Amino acid sequence: MHDEPFTVLVVEDNAEEVILLQRAFQRTGLNVSVQFVVNGEEAIDYLSGVDRFGDRANFPEPDVVLMDLKMPRKGGFEVLEWFRNLQEGALIPVIVLTSSTREADVQRAYSLGANTYFSKPTSFDEFQGLIRTLYEYWSRARRPKPLAVRH
Repeated sequence: MHDEPFTVLVVEDNAEEVILLQRAFQRTGLNVSVQFVVNGEEAIDYLSGVDRFGDRANFPEPDVVLMDLKMPRKGGFEVLEWFRNLQEGALIPVIVLTSSTREADVQRAYSLGANTYFSKPTSFDEFQGLIRTLYEYWSRARRPKPLAVRH
C-alpha cells in the first residue's frame, strides 16, 4: 500500500448525502482523503486543477471519482463525456453512485466511460460497506499514473 492517502473526489449535490458519505468514510478508518464538490462544473474545475483547485497539496489529483448523475449546472453525464474525451481522463476510474436505477442511465453511464455503476445504498451500514469494498478494490488495482488533466 502507499503511504499517501488514497484520494477520492466525491461529486454530490445533496448535502445530507455528503454528510452521510463523510461519516461513512471516517468510520471505515481507512487512509482515505475525501474531497467534495457539489456539481459538475466544480468537478471539471477540480479535475482540471484550475482556480482554487490548482493547489494540489490541498486538492490532490484523485485516485477515483465517485459521482452522482443528477446535479445542477453540469450533471454527471456531461462530466463523464468531458472527462473521457481527454486522453488523461481515461486513467482515473469514475464510479457512478446515484439514486437512478433506470436501465437507460446505466447504459449511458457505461457508454460514456463509467467504470462502475452503483445505486445509492439505503442505510448507513450499506454506505460504509460499499465504501470499504470500493477502497479495497481500487486501492489495489494496478493503474497507470495519471497525467495532469488540462481544461
